[in-house]
Amino acid sequence: MQRFRVAVCGAGIGGLATAVALSKYDDIDLDLYEAASKLTEVGAGVVVLPRTWDVLEKLGISEDLSKKAPQQPKREQAPSFTYRKGDEAEGLHIDVLMIQGRLIPLHRAEFQTTLALHLPEHYRIHTSKRLKTYTEENNTIALEFEDGSKETCDVLIGADGIKSVTRSLLMQSLASKTTDTARSDSLLSCIPPEWTGVAVYRSLVPAEKLRSKSPDNPSLVRETMYMGKHGAIVTYPIMGGTIINTAAFTVRHDLAGTPYEGSWSEHVDANEIGSTFAHWEPYVQAILQCMENPLKWAIHTVKPLETFASGHVALLGDAAHAMLPNQGAGAGQAVEDAYILATLLGHPSTKKENLSKALSIYDAIRRPFSQDIARRSRLSSQISSFVSKEIEGLSDNFDGLQGQAKVDALKKFSSTLKNLTQWSWHTTIDTDVERAVSMLEAL
Repeated sequence: MQRFRVAVCGAGIGGLATAVALSKYDDIDLDLYEAASKLTEVGAGVVVLPRTWDVLEKLGISEDLSKKAPQQPKREQAPSFTYRKGDEAEGLHIDVLMIQGRLIPLHRAEFQTTLALHLPEHYRIHTSKRLKTYTEENNTIALEFEDGSKETCDVLIGADGIKSVTRSLLMQSLASKTTDTARSDSLLSCIPPEWTGVAVYRSLVPAEKLRSKSPDNPSLVRETMYMGKHGAIVTYPIMGGTIINTAAFTVRHDLAGTPYEGSWSEHVDANEIGSTFAHWEPYVQAILQCMENPLKWAIHTVKPLETFASGHVALLGDAAHAMLPNQGAGAGQAVEDAYILATLLGHPSTKKENLSKALSIYDAIRRPFSQDIARRSRLSSQISSFVSKEIEGLSDNFDGLQGQAKVDALKKFSSTLKNLTQWSWHTTIDTDVERAVSMLEAL
């Protein structure tokens, strides 16, 4: 017997993970709505952190994903990112990040495809369906799409990305119900994404091409971060080591919150990157020479929301907490959202009559955690470009430092990066699941 119907808007990683997680509950009906004309496989690389990998194992897709990874998951301590100071002629090795487990780099399109292959056949997938508006009345949600079609559901999950229509409608609804002008303005201010002052140039570099120019380049064999003033370059092998996912960041933190002029995403000439990295070390120059027609992204984020859920509507992934990519956690946090939300919706205690309470528990569990990861990502972005204003005890003045004294000063930055990231291997989602279920069963 069907308990209720769920509509998921958005078929990216978050929306697909939600559908896979809910597929384990036969009494929940689901429709997946995607604005594009097909389930598009977009993006370059994505890193799966140990905590997220545990969730993917629970979802039953880790085995298929591991076949596409250049390295296999481990539980013991293992080396991860190599940190280098890259913004000088010779470059300087700083440190190697040791973590409990492994970072699993994947091609984003392969990640999405694997999730889609795990959807049950009876799920209904609708393409070319961009949400226009919704109304909620008598515990039922009426959906209207841009093409004029209409549907109904009992739960609406907005996984429709950083420019989320669901978030816009939800914030407008909450703002209309309050008489507090300041709160109303705050809610409405969370609708438009904010530019971070960061732009990233993404490219998939053929490993053989890079090897021909720089045979001993560390990017060929391990995750590498080249750090420098006003920029950073992050690389890691994907697709069995045949491709080096490359992201070159240009950083102006002083411009955070200002309007971004131009397209948020566009292919540009590789020479556009040169002005920032022209003086960087030879390893970096070899990587830049291999980047062809890179895709430039102006990195925007979402302001911290007052809530991820109201009534029978919930937000997840970038729609709820779009963040800087410097913790490699954006996709993983969407997967965690999906797992907690599905656990609550699938629990026998959840009925159509108490859906709003179940969604409020989802908000109570996931919002503080994901917003803290967004904060850590922002700080990591600053540290990787040697900005230290918000971190006590760090100095980005390396002038006059030589030898070990310089290395020791730089290691304070890498150690801080490790401290900001260690949640991803020192914690698991199990504690959050237990809290969520306990809160639900106490209703």
